[in-house]
Amino acid sequence: MSFLIDPALLYAGGKTYRALTSDQPADAKRDAAVGVAAMALFWGVSIGLYRDQRWTTPVWKLCRARSGRDWMLNSGVLRIDETAVGRPTHLVAAAIFATYPLWLALGMRRRSA
Repeated sequence: MSFLIDPALLYAGGKTYRALTSDQPADAKRDAAVGVAAMALFWGVSIGLYRDQRWTTPVWKLCRARSGRDWMLNSGVLRIDETAVGRPTHLVAAAIFATYPLWLALGMRRRSA
């Protein structure tokens, strides 16, 4: 998970969920449960990576990053010095994390026929 790919993954996951349930009646409780589970997974892993939690080491090593924060900020593409970030970067990261439910909801929305 990273800031560069998480929004696309959340949107695609929401679209996939909607496609798999499109032939079923609308079910707000089911949709909410799926949304909560998806957000728990994404926020849990992504915030763990950003905070360099030890349990995320296999994830960022698999991605060939220097740390979880390196993976979250750079994704092997950018060149932000993840060891020198401060309050402004943390605030931007928090704002990005706050958008995660929006990406999922956009993917999950029902289209009128």
